[in-house]
Amino acid sequence: MYVRVRPAAAAAAAFLGLTLTLLGGTASYAATGPGSATGRAALGEPVVYAHRGASAYAPENTLAAIDLAMRLGFDWVENDVQRTSDGELVVIHDDTLTRTTNVEQVFPARSPWKVKDFTAAEIARLDAGSWFGEEYAGARVPTLRQYLNRVQRNQQKLLLEIKKPELYPGIEEQTLKVLEAAGWLDERHVTQRLVVQSFSADCVRIVHRLRPDLVTAFLGTPTVADLPLYAEFTDRINPWHTTISADWVAAVHGLLGAHGKAMEVDTWIVDDAATARKVQDMGVDGIITNAPDVVQEAVGGF
Repeated sequence: MYVRVRPAAAAAAAFLGLTLTLLGGTASYAATGPGSATGRAALGEPVVYAHRGASAYAPENTLAAIDLAMRLGFDWVENDVQRTSDGELVVIHDDTLTRTTNVEQVFPARSPWKVKDFTAAEIARLDAGSWFGEEYAGARVPTLRQYLNRVQRNQQKLLLEIKKPELYPGIEEQTLKVLEAAGWLDERHVTQRLVVQSFSADCVRIVHRLRPDLVTAFLGTPTVADLPLYAEFTDRINPWHTTISADWVAAVHGLLGAHGKAMEVDTWIVDDAATARKVQDMGVDGIITNAPDVVQEAVGGF
């Protein structure tokens, strides 16, 4: 269930407006604001990732959702990447278009409305905002290139998920090519602004093989006994919050990942204050959330 308006969000927006006035613009705030990894690390707090953008308040995976995350002060955003029938990478979570677009009205005879069965031009015709609220009518499913350009313009950072790679052979290499073309594989982006993750261990392993300099993450909760196998090709283990304990987090931290540094844990999807404080006490490094303002207020405050 998505909640469109929260008092905490309004308070965060008001705080943001005041801070921007004092600092003289969004660029200064984005570098050190509540969602900044630099700011969080300095305070010993988990990094907060805006899941599919600020998706509690705007339609997920749209440009509006990442713009809102920026306005709330969060520079890390998460997205999902899939592929169209004509080979374009697009940003959408489900492998069908039905939940978050009006595809059934625009293309009524095209059931089951799989992303992979539509061209990029066809998907570009769809309304990806009205399902969430009238104020977002006309929002589109962005291509990965469009999304990267907006994240870059916003001076944000990206946790990119390759979704269901088994449906899209070669999507790992293709994703890297799009990132390269958009200027996202230079040293600064690779070391500070980009993480690639997947639920598929094979996918993460392929990305690591193709670009061993990239930070990668595996989505899931391997057993403690299996963790060393993952440490060979990834840097982070990103589990569902209900599947972890402080001991498990400590076990991950006790291993060196693919880049010779202690492995990290970014947990998902945490949208309430009590759970945010619970996983913070477990020692997680990051929290992935639809409601980043709520989580940030719980773990560190604005």
